[in-house]
Amino acid sequence: MNIEPAGPTIKNPPEQFAGDVWVDMIATPHEADQRMSVALVRFAPGARTAWHSHARGQYLRVTQGIARFGTRDGRIIELHPGQTLYTPPGEDHWHAAAAGTFMEHIAMLESGDDPASTTVWKEHVTDTEYQGNDVEGGAAAVPR
Repeated sequence: MNIEPAGPTIKNPPEQFAGDVWVDMIATPHEADQRMSVALVRFAPGARTAWHSHARGQYLRVTQGIARFGTRDGRIIELHPGQTLYTPPGEDHWHAAAAGTFMEHIAMLESGDDPASTTVWKEHVTDTEYQGNDVEGGAAAVPR
């Protein structure tokens, strides 16, 4: 066993994110046969990822604020602290902080067979896509 060294907080690149987003890696593979990576990701109000997908899917656990997750069919899911979203392999999606609030989530994913396929980045999310018309979740979905 060993205590993992803390790395620096990294600001995510504007090619893949709109607004201010920072990441702290929690865990990365040590051995060739390990695939799991875990990161703490913090979004400023209204900040968001570009469209993307993951070769092996992704789990996102909201720890602070209100998160918004969008799908290509226009659906937006809002999650609150303590809720976890699973995105299946290959599904295009985006994640963001709701307007007016910071949001933090823990991202968990496995590397793809080809490391370049782990996360496939696509175009930026438009303001219209971010605002959406079909919102699920919200405060009513929060377990109390």
